[in-house]
Amino acid sequence: TGGHTTEILRLLSCLSESYSPRHYIFADSDKMSEAKIRSFEQKRAETFSNSQFTLDRIPRSREVRQSWASSVVTTLYSMLYSLPLTYKRKPDVILCNGPGTCVPVCIAALLLGLLGIKRAIIVYIESICRVETLSLSGKILYYFSDYFIVQWPELKEKYPKSIYLGRIV
Repeated sequence: TGGHTTEILRLLSCLSESYSPRHYIFADSDKMSEAKIRSFEQKRAETFSNSQFTLDRIPRSREVRQSWASSVVTTLYSMLYSLPLTYKRKPDVILCNGPGTCVPVCIAALLLGLLGIKRAIIVYIESICRVETLSLSGKILYYFSDYFIVQWPELKEKYPKSIYLGRIV
C-alpha cells in the first residue's frame, strides 16, 4: 500500500518496453495503489505507445497488527484467489517488494512451477526502510525467491543469499 507501490513503480520506470504486458496485483482494501499505477502507466504510455497492463485485486492476506493465528486463515483465503489469477496471467517474472499481498501470489507461482504448468522467476526487493531486519514477507520469501535483493549492507551480512545493490529506489 502507498509506500510499497511508490517503490515498485520507481523500479518499473527503469524497465524497457519489452517488459510488457505488466500485471499489477494489489489488495482489495488498498485504495491508493490503483490511482498511482494508472497515473504511472498513463505517463509510461506517452513514451511507449504499445504499453499494456492489467490491474487485479485479491483479498489482503494480512492487515497491519493482525494476529498471527488469524493471518494464516486470511493468507490461505488470499491464496484461493491468487492461484487461478496466477494461472490465468502465467507471469514470466514476479517483481515484488514487501506487502503481504505478494506472499500468496508467489506461493501460487511456486505451485504452478512445481506442477509443471509455468515457472516464474521471483525477484523480491526488500523495502528501503528495512535496514536491520527483514519484513515478514521478506522472512518468508527469502527461502523461495530466485533473487532476493536488499538495499542495506547490514542485511546482506545477516542474509548471505541476498544480493546487495545499494539503494535502488
